[in-house]
Amino acid sequence: MPLPARLLDASLLLIGRASPAIVWDVLPLSELNLIERIRRFARRSPALRVGIGDDCAVLRLPAGHETLVTTDFSLEGTHFRRDWHPPESVGHRCLARGLSDIAAMGGDPVAAFLSLALPADIDQRWVDSFLRGLLDLAVKNKVVLAGGDLAQSPGGVCADIMLLGSAPRGKALLRSGARPGDVLYVTGQLGVSAMVLHALRDGQSVSPKSKQAAPHFWPQPRIAIGRALRGLATAAIDISDGLSTDLTHICRESGVGALVREYSIPREVSFQGSSLHFALHGGEDYELLFTAPAKARVPESVGGVRITSIGEIVRDPKHRIFLTDSHGQRKLVTPAGWQHFTSSE
Repeated sequence: MPLPARLLDASLLLIGRASPAIVWDVLPLSELNLIERIRRFARRSPALRVGIGDDCAVLRLPAGHETLVTTDFSLEGTHFRRDWHPPESVGHRCLARGLSDIAAMGGDPVAAFLSLALPADIDQRWVDSFLRGLLDLAVKNKVVLAGGDLAQSPGGVCADIMLLGSAPRGKALLRSGARPGDVLYVTGQLGVSAMVLHALRDGQSVSPKSKQAAPHFWPQPRIAIGRALRGLATAAIDISDGLSTDLTHICRESGVGALVREYSIPREVSFQGSSLHFALHGGEDYELLFTAPAKARVPESVGGVRITSIGEIVRDPKHRIFLTDSHGQRKLVTPAGWQHFTSSE
């Protein structure tokens, strides 16, 4: 993981780990000394044989497991704004995006690789705080930072996170396994993150320290729930682009349709606007959406996170989604969540 002296020199934050969080002390370090300190931190994982400092990381994966790989961009002006999101939140959210993908596959996260492009005039304290937010979440999820790259950006901040995980052979959860008659479930509550974003765009002041706004600034990947769904769920996806869009992915990959009960969608009115609209189309919830056979014993909660039945999978060659109200009336749902090249800031 090359760390240029022009970005990481003098009065840099020393990385070391204590239980249960990372301890950061300000010390003058040379580039080589800093890389060595980061290497010692990263080696605290039995899965990592060779980490930061070489051209490639060398990892040990459990016998009988398959490898999961995912990558996600966090782009300034698209996924965050520096005047809205504190750097710790940007780092946290950057890693959470990849961890949520691993959770949706029922996997165990193993290692993270961060490629970070930064404007030349960015404040060093912003970079330090970004790393703090990312590494705090890494420690909580037992993920090692195993490598990456740094570069100068001609524009805003660009962070690309790659996550490597594993799942028992043949047990990874896919989008393609839903069958007619399966029950449709979601974890947690939907729409809060989008409500926070709507409030920020509307000029409202929203504190990142507010518990009410935590799903937006500090999303929690549902790793434990993903593990619990192995052998239980028939299909799964994380809700990063909105329920309507991500359910459409499951329907298309599985060759089915879906009926969603409007009154069953877990949501709350926290900010101005229609909570149903945000729950259906908002995105960035990082909750899990999954299907399971009607006779499956799906727990009501895992690790204190509620699991709610919101509908069922039906036969439909057109892969349509219908919303039903309390009177049984149906209306067609058009996917209206986030889609790059069609969505705007």
